[in-house]
Amino acid sequence: MHVDIVPVGEVDAVVKREASSALRAIYESQVTVHDARPVPAGSYDSSRDQYRAEEFIDLAKRVGDGEKNIAITPKDLFYHRRNYVFGLAYLGGNGSVISTYRLRTSSDGGFSNRSADDIFSDRVRKEVIHEVGHTLGLEHCDNKRCVMNFSPTVREVDVKEENLCGSCQRDIL
Repeated sequence: MHVDIVPVGEVDAVVKREASSALRAIYESQVTVHDARPVPAGSYDSSRDQYRAEEFIDLAKRVGDGEKNIAITPKDLFYHRRNYVFGLAYLGGNGSVISTYRLRTSSDGGFSNRSADDIFSDRVRKEVIHEVGHTLGLEHCDNKRCVMNFSPTVREVDVKEENLCGSCQRDIL
């Protein structure tokens, strides 16, 4: 499988590197990191002071020519009535997005012996794996350790592992 990463806005090198290595490790995919693109025109909702996640997915699909395409942005994203999303993907589609905006937080996930940068990198890796998993047809998993578990807060992201559980692994084979 080939995954195209499309940075949108100013995405730092560490985020691109972590996302790329996570996709290679978990899905054994080839990864291409594109040049950064500007934030999609019309994606900003001034009443919410946030950006529409689906506009970033559309951009990733237009720019990338991989089997799967994922946009990565530091912008705060929302989808419909949700207050915010860490990411979004259409089940079985070829486009997805993650936002790093809420992944960098003071919460240390109960790992006080780890640096904030390490915790942030883990969160980026988990969210990229999670959203690309949806494009591969994986739904949310009930296993709290599985990377496909629904995690609406960073604390729940921190509880997850970076790997697919056995059931989810079998579902993509």
